[in-house]
Order: sequence, then C-alpha cells, then structure tokens
Amino acid sequence: MIDKLELLLALAKERHFGRAAEACGVTQPTMSTSLKQLEEILGVMLVQRGSRFQGFTPEGERTLDWARRIVGDARAMRQEINSLKDKLSGEIRIAAIPTVLGMVASLTTPFRARYPDVRFRIQSCTSADVLGLLENLEVDAGLTYIENEPIGKVRTIPLYNESYRLLTAPDAMFGDRKQVTWKEVGQVPLCLLTPDMQNRRIIDRALASVGAEATPTLTSNSLVVLYTHVKTGRWASVSGDPGLGGLRAQHSNRRSRRRLQRRAGDPAARSDDAPDRGAGAGRA
Repeated sequence: MIDKLELLLALAKERHFGRAAEACGVTQPTMSTSLKQLEEILGVMLVQRGSRFQGFTPEGERTLDWARRIVGDARAMRQEINSLKDKLSGEIRIAAIPTVLGMVASLTTPFRARYPDVRFRIQSCTSADVLGLLENLEVDAGLTYIENEPIGKVRTIPLYNESYRLLTAPDAMFGDRKQVTWKEVGQVPLCLLTPDMQNRRIIDRALASVGAEATPTLTSNSLVVLYTHVKTGRWASVSGDPGLGGLRAQHSNRRSRRRLQRRAGDPAARSDDAPDRGAGAGRA
C-alpha cells in the first residue's frame, strides 16, 4: 500500500504520468497498474484519465491528504527505528525563506555537534514554495512566517519575533536618525525583495497602513544583492533581524557594520499588536 501511495504523491507533484513514473524509478505501465490497484482497493476512481493526466477526482484529492500523512509517518517511523539501532545519520532537508537564512546555522550547528553523521541540505525559496515542498514531503522542515498567511496542516514551532531595520548610509536620508516611521521609510529610494516574497508583502502592508507605497528602484529575491547595493551608499533597504544578522557577519568593515546596525523605531519596525513571527514548520 505504501508504495502505491508514493506513486500517487509523485503524480500529484509531476502532474504527468511519464515524469512521475521516471521519478519513482518504474515504468509507466507499472505505475498505471499500481494506481488502478489502489483504486480497486479503495473502491473509488482517484485519477481523471484521458490521453494525458487531467487531474484528480474529489476522492483522489482526499486520498492525497491521507497519503501525505501515511507516507510521512512511515518515513518518520523508519528513521526513528534506524536511529535506535544505529547512530542518527542521513540527510535533513530544510526549505527556508531568504530572510531567515541568517539564523539557520544556529539550528544546524548544535544539531550536527550532537549528531555528527547527519548532513543538511538547505534550500532558499518563497514561503509558498516552503509549504508546497512540505506538503509533498520533499523537505523535512521549513523555516517561514507562521502568522501572516495560511500555512496549512503543519506542526509549527515559533522561533523568534521579527522586527525591522532601515538599512542606509550614514550620510543618506535619515542616516543620522536613531529611529524612523514607516511613513518616512516610504520617502526613501529602496531596494527590496520581489513581491513573491512574503517579507516584501509584509513591508508593503506596513507602508500601506500609513498611506505610503513601496516604489523600489531595484528588486531581487536575494538578500546579498540588496545588501551589496546598500553598501554602495546610494541605496536603502528594510530588513528583518535574522537576515540582517547573517549579512552583517559577511563583512568586517566598521562603517558597513554601523550602517547595518541602525535600528528603525517601533512604528517602523512592526506593530506591537501583531508582530511578525518566524518559525520552523514541519509535517504534523
């Protein structure tokens, strides 16, 4: 049964019979036969068939929900049993949004110190992709926001509350200020993450709440790109603490460090009534 559910999950990911079969290392006829056997076991049609894959039936969509749980639990059981008889080893796959990458080492380093045979694969992606990878069991854990947008059926562990800082040159607009408001941030020529990043959507909403609008002159899905432009002294940006911490460690120039450490005030940093929370998310 488990192997048939694995095939069903592969089809949900690939949306193509041939590619799903190849991903599972079986022939397409073998895959088709296994899926038909699964339908016979359950007594319902799961896949809408034609000359090509057309989607899942309502019963198929519900079966996918159960398949993700069952397959996830089966994999977790095998890992736990193996850890009882052997030292913990293998690869832990983590998907993380760019703004949290700066603190990933604080999780992986102590874990590897305890389990030296464990390897890590860290993947940077959008918050939507983090949830998709978790849902399809392609990663073991995800690092993303947990309170701003729906995250589905995952188990969450809060890690920190995120505050925001305006990154700017000392001699640029507001460079001599200890704090700024979101409305003032809207007056600065910014470089920001792309709109598909949830961090960018949070910043856009914060600016909109005070009647301002983000009109960045540069966007990127990489914090490194934003930081290098801020470092020229001609650009400014807004960053959360974890992402900032990771970037700050990459440069030893004193002036750059001071520039990055300039904090925004509470009105610009976040609403105290609804702080943005970063967290680790895993399958329930």
